[in-house]
Amino acid sequence: MIRPTLAADLEPIRAFWNPMIRDTAVTFSSEEKTEQGMRDWFAARQAAGHGTFTALAGDRPVGFASYSQFRGGNGYARSMEHTVILAAEAHGRGLGRALMAAVEGHARDAGHHTMIGGVSGGNPAGRDFHAALGYRLVGTVPEAGWKFGRYWDLWLMQKILT
Repeated sequence: MIRPTLAADLEPIRAFWNPMIRDTAVTFSSEEKTEQGMRDWFAARQAAGHGTFTALAGDRPVGFASYSQFRGGNGYARSMEHTVILAAEAHGRGLGRALMAAVEGHARDAGHHTMIGGVSGGNPAGRDFHAALGYRLVGTVPEAGWKFGRYWDLWLMQKILT
């Protein structure tokens, strides 16, 4: 089941997001999410009118997706960038696809034109996932990220929504 994220979902989301930050190259960040950081992140999305959605297994959050403006400034006001994260046990169930459909639909309904995914070069499964959803590789930024003692490429993948 996919539904809008609730404040009560933030701690379970943090619980599966932090190991991904800590242990994988899916994200370049090495700063784990804090309770206050999660509240601030969620409040900023809500204040901007950007959708955040949670995937549930039973009544337990096992994934989320959200979006925000791709870059600052009014020239990018219709260009969004998303984040989609699943707990390890949630992979292969179609939840990522359902979360992306929710995020894309919300963004489209809000009048946004394009959705961008910044995919780590250390995450080829993420690149394949986006390609299967109709995203196309529009650019590679070589050695843009640093994690685990090495540089990683950033793949920019885009889908036109309107």
